[in-house]
Amino acid sequence: MEDVVAGPCKTVDGAMSRVFALLGKRWTGLIVAVLMERPVHFSDLRRAIPGISERMLSDRLTELGAAGLVLREVDEGPPLRVSYRLTDAGAALEPALRELHGWAERHLPEARDASLPCLGGTPAASER
Repeated sequence: MEDVVAGPCKTVDGAMSRVFALLGKRWTGLIVAVLMERPVHFSDLRRAIPGISERMLSDRLTELGAAGLVLREVDEGPPLRVSYRLTDAGAALEPALRELHGWAERHLPEARDASLPCLGGTPAASER
């Protein structure tokens, strides 16, 4: 067993606290993952993330918009349709999310849910 070093632990910095305060919320990372591919209409986004309610999706999109990661665009139609796309800041999360996806594939294989969106590579079982 390794020796435990006495003394205080390093304090988590503000940047790490901010990123997990936003992306650590349930559904948020999945929303960003779906939007990495292309802009998506609200109804399609909801279908892409099984289990999320309209209210929760709306709340998370509002938070992501306020953080400058997602833009809401209205197509006056007819019919009126709302779509969402990542900003440059949101798209900059792609490398980090792909790394997390790879880490999960290697270290959390039993936690993989085939109904969740696929971040590239092998499609989920439901898409085959």
